[in-house]
Amino acid sequence: MDGHRITAFRECEAALRNRDLKQALYDAGKVVMDEVLLTLHGEEHNARRTVEVRVFRRNFFNYYEKEVFPRTLAETIAPFVEAGGGDLLKLGYRLTVNLTSDFAGIDRPARTAEESEHLIAITKKLSEGATMVHSTRDHAELNAEVLAVLADFRESYFLPSLGRRRALLEERRADRITDADLPRDVLMTLVAGNDELNLGEEQLLREIAFYMQAGAHSTANSVVHALWEILEWARDDAARWARLEDPIFVQRCVHESLRLHPASPEAWRTATCPMHVPGAGEVAQRERIELDLFLANRDRSIFGETADLFDPDRELPATVLRSGLAFGIGLHTCLGRELDGGWLPSLAPIPRRRNWASWR
Repeated sequence: MDGHRITAFRECEAALRNRDLKQALYDAGKVVMDEVLLTLHGEEHNARRTVEVRVFRRNFFNYYEKEVFPRTLAETIAPFVEAGGGDLLKLGYRLTVNLTSDFAGIDRPARTAEESEHLIAITKKLSEGATMVHSTRDHAELNAEVLAVLADFRESYFLPSLGRRRALLEERRADRITDADLPRDVLMTLVAGNDELNLGEEQLLREIAFYMQAGAHSTANSVVHALWEILEWARDDAARWARLEDPIFVQRCVHESLRLHPASPEAWRTATCPMHVPGAGEVAQRERIELDLFLANRDRSIFGETADLFDPDRELPATVLRSGLAFGIGLHTCLGRELDGGWLPSLAPIPRRRNWASWR
């Protein structure tokens, strides 16, 4: 059997939590995805995640929301405002590639539209390489294109960004600067924590390339989906437009759109040992299980008879996220879930900032 397919929400949820099922969707895209956080399993995954999660603290989200993102948003939107409008998908890509660069740790020295377009072209090709399993193109030809773009990304952006962070860390260890002078991004976190991980330069390159394509490509599409759903929902209803003045309600709308349009509509796993998987039955070692997250997020037993419709007021079981399984769950939950979908105000308060000196 080539694989088992699961479509029910609770069965997909259980499979995503099963630590004996290994990520399998990106096996064909090793040129970008080889041994990055998303494809690692077991102790290697835990070690990498333990370091990288340091940048995904709510105090970091607060910093990005209050200080970094407003500046980048204003800078990116300005040309479109001046022009009186523009294509939403193009604007979405500009926004997300710039925001993702800031968060991933890729410096943008020029901070121009041309630089953004260069990064967009790079991330689109990296995404094509990562999802090679779905491509109908010749894989050898596509691999060659991705390698060429990866080399461009390495020389143009990655190496200068890496060199600056390594130099800053040395300055911090010598007490010539303080924690506040260090960038608060993924690459800085990896550089500071590399005594624990011992990652080579090529592995660091793939890790940051993975963040770039995952953060920019899927989020740009999600922006378009969310705005379309909101506009269709509000239409000419003045009362609904008034509700959109509440940012918390807008956040609920975004979560509902993410449920209906998950960036990764399916997940693949392979069994690391023989096992019974609810919804799939008996699964042999190395057999593949395909999780249909698109259908799972529209499961009527969870989301009601209107599961296929956009409803930001939808009532859900207490154990179900408003975004459904759009960000995954369990071992491979998207670390950027709260950065991408927003931090719900009902969650725990923001913890204190981690002291960078612990890596000295």
